Amino acid sequence: MLAKTKGIVFRLTPYGDTSVIVNMFTDQFGLQSYIVNGVRSQTKKSKIALYQPLTLLDLVVYHKENGNIMRIKEVKCYHPYQSLSQQVNKSAIALFINEILNKSVKDQTHTVELYEFISNSMMILDNHPKPENFHLIFLLGLSRHLGFAPNQTSEVLGVHWMDEQEERLLEQLLRMDYQDELTLSYAQRQALLSSLIRFYQTHIDGFGDLKSLPVLQEVLR
Repeated sequence: MLAKTKGIVFRLTPYGDTSVIVNMFTDQFGLQSYIVNGVRSQTKKSKIALYQPLTLLDLVVYHKENGNIMRIKEVKCYHPYQSLSQQVNKSAIALFINEILNKSVKDQTHTVELYEFISNSMMILDNHPKPENFHLIFLLGLSRHLGFAPNQTSEVLGVHWMDEQEERLLEQLLRMDYQDELTLSYAQRQALLSSLIRFYQTHIDGFGDLKSLPVLQEVLR
């Protein structure tokens, strides 16, 4: 059947000579895979930009329950990013967020709410004047939608130790939203990030290490 949905691209995989398989999270159907033919050919080269990771799309798709790989009838980007590819710090944060999403978002029941959180977060990042702590708040916000949000610092830290000042900062972070400001040194930001990554590793099977982390750490010095 034909269906309208919004989607955010998670991953792009070349397929054959000119096609791609696009994995994306949709507000109506959760995680879906679509094959798109011809977008890597010379005549349709520009359309490949629509399927880059984290692109926000309006879609009309051919949907079949329990289908593996489906097709897209119509597609357009509904929020072209203005600064994500222009500002190095935002590009590094976006790369990190994309890896987090690929590792942690599975099939969900509340797909609309999760989609709105992710898409709204990306639009806020695109316009954020001071994004240095954005990824920390994103991790905590995403955990709420994935069902393991912490209410206190001990739930994040588990058996690990954090000095008193950093734990106070973590407590503040638990109550923050994107518009709130928190002054952190590089060392404090890295300590908080390490704790949140361990927190995710504890709750998500096979989460593993993050390839984007060294890039993020270097850029946000």
